Amino acid sequence: QVQLVESGGGLVQPGGSLRLSCAASGHTFSSYAMGWFRQAPGKEREFVAAISWSLGITYYTDSVKGRSTISRDNAKNTVYLQMNSLKPEDTAVYYCAAAGRWLAVTPEEYDYWGQGTQVTVSS
Repeated sequence: QVQLVESGGGLVQPGGSLRLSCAASGHTFSSYAMGWFRQAPGKEREFVAAISWSLGITYYTDSVKGRSTISRDNAKNTVYLQMNSLKPEDTAVYYCAAAGRWLAVTPEEYDYWGQGTQVTVSS
């Protein structure tokens, strides 16, 4: 069983920054692709960013490209999502996920999910 615990969410003003963290346990973290998804009220869960289990290959949805950076520290079993220039439309619950493959970008490819952390962008 894999456990994922997100942290770092909160209330931030438009234009601000946040760094989300996701701590993993219960598996060989370095052999899993990791991803971030988000779900706003009344909307479906959407892909945000992903990173491969090796080589650090990353992939982003267009709406966050250039404003966000996904990274991982395999020694700490942790994946991060640095978000800058935040906009009100970034408001959502952000979920961390792990996939037993090299890289994954759709929810169906992910095997394990965290409980989510709320990000609210508002003045």
